[in-house]
Amino acid sequence: MIVSNKFNLNKIKKILAEKGFTIKKKKSGFFLKDLKSFYLTTLFSFVLILISSLVPLSVNIKDDINVSKSTIDNNSNVNFQKVLDGKDINQKNVDEGLDLENLFEDIFSIEEVPTDTVRLSAETINQLFKDTKYNLETVRKKKIVKPINLSLLPSEIRNIESTKKKKNLFIKIVLPLILEENKRIAVDRKKLFKILNKNMNSDAEKKWLNTKFKQYGVLNRDLSTLKVRLDIVPVSLSIAQAAKESGWGTSRFAIEGNALFGQWTWSGEGIKPAGVDSEEKHKVMKFKVLKASVRAYQRNLNTHGSYKKFRSERAKMRDNDEELDSIILADYLDKYAATGKEYTKIIKQIIKQNSLKDFDKVKLLPSSLQLKNII
Repeated sequence: MIVSNKFNLNKIKKILAEKGFTIKKKKSGFFLKDLKSFYLTTLFSFVLILISSLVPLSVNIKDDINVSKSTIDNNSNVNFQKVLDGKDINQKNVDEGLDLENLFEDIFSIEEVPTDTVRLSAETINQLFKDTKYNLETVRKKKIVKPINLSLLPSEIRNIESTKKKKNLFIKIVLPLILEENKRIAVDRKKLFKILNKNMNSDAEKKWLNTKFKQYGVLNRDLSTLKVRLDIVPVSLSIAQAAKESGWGTSRFAIEGNALFGQWTWSGEGIKPAGVDSEEKHKVMKFKVLKASVRAYQRNLNTHGSYKKFRSERAKMRDNDEELDSIILADYLDKYAATGKEYTKIIKQIIKQNSLKDFDKVKLLPSSLQLKNII
């Protein structure tokens, strides 16, 4: 017998009612459940979006705090790689300005260190070079020089009649000094690049950087400026300028004041040029040892505003993986002397006539195992 569902349901309701139970139709909650789920999903998505947008902001805030504290934690590998490659990172003020306060501090420290400043005669020096088998022909071929560091020029260099012998002696004296300073800069430059390749820097590295910022007169701890300034001066260019400014080591400034490069000073110790107007205040800087003169010269080219174009051209050569060309770079030293462009012509002529570019790839024989990787 088939009974309808509706009948059975009514019968069940009637029986339950007699027992005291009440049956009510339950309302469907399907829509409410879906709506609640939708609201929760939307809210969760909004929170995720908000967190994502705030994360970069928090990083920037952290970086800003670090900058304000004058730290040099590298916050962008991309930017620092651009610095290494010499590319523009939208810094328009690279190599601008100069802080003079601590510029020559390390040069003065050379002057303060006790040294054996006994002036050797030209004959004694020549014998020393002979005993150590130091001659320019071998240097040109093997590209190696022993670290023979002389503090003073021999006064007898003025009396050497043979121009060739005079030039050879002068070059042999100043070459190790120039190479030593270039090696020191090369070590510092290598360390700078190592620091730039790191994401974070140690306290010792930060302290070292701050020292270099001071030595090179860098304003606002600008790494791009330090990279441009912290570089060597080609050996051939250095020898040529020393030869020109000191008369191949025969000038009064070179003999009496170890001034190889004729740098001027308006304050402090110096030698007054003969025949100069009494109203002129400038003097030629004097040094206790030749080494200090070489470092002061390199610091001058690497920091003074007059040689910004020189540094810019040198940086371009670096960017293009080119050898530093002293003939090209000499053109940017027209402000070194009052004669301007005529001065640069003379410097280039000295380089060519004396084949000084032969010494550009010469390395100073290390005095310790620690420096062997520089060669």
